[in-house]
Amino acid sequence: MPISLYNSLTRRTEPFAPLDPERVTMYLCGPTVYNYVHIGNARGPVVFDVLVRLLRRHYPRVLYARNITDVDDKINAAAQQQGVPIGAITGRFAQAYREDMAGLGVAPPDVEPCATTHIGPIIAMIENLLDNGYAYAAEGHVLFDVGSFPAYGELSGRDPEELIAGARVEVAPYKRNAGDFVLWKPSTPELPGWDSPWGRGRPGWHIECSAMSAAHLGDTIDIHAGGVDLLFPHHENEIAQSTCAHGGKVFARWWMHNGMLTFGGRKMSKSLGNVLLVHELLQLHPPEALRLRLLSGHYRQPLDWSEAAIAQATGTLDGWYRVLRDLASVELPPGELPVPERIEAALCDDLNTPQALAELSVLADAARQSGSAEAKAALLGGGALLGLLQQDAETWFRRGESTVDATHIEDLLQQRQAARAARDFARADAIRDELAAMNVAIEDSAQGTRWSIAKP
Repeated sequence: MPISLYNSLTRRTEPFAPLDPERVTMYLCGPTVYNYVHIGNARGPVVFDVLVRLLRRHYPRVLYARNITDVDDKINAAAQQQGVPIGAITGRFAQAYREDMAGLGVAPPDVEPCATTHIGPIIAMIENLLDNGYAYAAEGHVLFDVGSFPAYGELSGRDPEELIAGARVEVAPYKRNAGDFVLWKPSTPELPGWDSPWGRGRPGWHIECSAMSAAHLGDTIDIHAGGVDLLFPHHENEIAQSTCAHGGKVFARWWMHNGMLTFGGRKMSKSLGNVLLVHELLQLHPPEALRLRLLSGHYRQPLDWSEAAIAQATGTLDGWYRVLRDLASVELPPGELPVPERIEAALCDDLNTPQALAELSVLADAARQSGSAEAKAALLGGGALLGLLQQDAETWFRRGESTVDATHIEDLLQQRQAARAARDFARADAIRDELAAMNVAIEDSAQGTRWSIAKP
């Protein structure tokens, strides 16, 4: 079935058709690695991980790049504060980011370019822009002249003249226009820098993504994705410099932007001090519950984060995993897991994950009622496309088991079973209370008694 995606540039949902059906290209703006990322930073990688999974079902090759910004003023500040080279900061937090994303079930990208390993291509692109009159050098800086690109502002829907007049920055005296943005800036001796035709310095943020995308995906890419907070100025600037550097070629054919995460109705950001770090949340909650919550709203809309929402996501997964646990003895049909048509149809409709999750609930109900191998396979296949139901059911219910004595629990369950057989219900109830005090939940069924670690 065809895939339709909303294009932020055209402001409409369009049937997706890659430039080359044999090689679909996609770029996602990655993190600036100077600290742990917050859960809001994870929404894009999780959502677009589902898109990549969907694209791989429809096309023979998908080349997916997600960059690492490893030179930036915030990185420099952190390195100076700690008295270490920037590599000590970026290496640590880039690896932490990879581990956090893996914890959320996000598959690694095919390409993970870093800005510091692309200084050559960055300088070459800046030279191109200078040679063709789209940029100018001034006082050790190189700036893009937004007045040289008439289409500037089309992505954000802002008038170029208003953008130039109302730029929310202190206008440097060497700028021709207030909206001109930096491609290269000088570095003082204590800051990281590289030799260039304009002196020792470092690249601006925007040019990094343009150069890395071109180096690995080509002049024109199929999909460029990122948070809606990057739409202006970052993505607007990428379009301007990439289009001009590549002789007027379209830079990205589809622009996709995920909405922001809010906390109590307010945008989640480090500046507001209301961030929740992925690194810490993964220790506090089941990772699949975090992923489910991030997929529970349509990607283009804001999504509010709360403890109640995570508890609800955990409860939903408890129900789905309970079905799979009950069907543990049912062998799956041979071959690959099927992807139910209704789930794929939901995702093909502009990545409608809320609808896909609703269909997954229907599949869980069907599997519970029928108990068939086909129904179990459909539930697992639908979950796999969403990156959910990825572990053994018993493992899910025994999360946190490492903090308790499993042998002691099993011994208590045997004592309880013996007490019930002897009709000593007072003793059986006392054992249940003892287990509850240990944060152990038990469930009696026709298949026997099961236990799991209950949430405190």
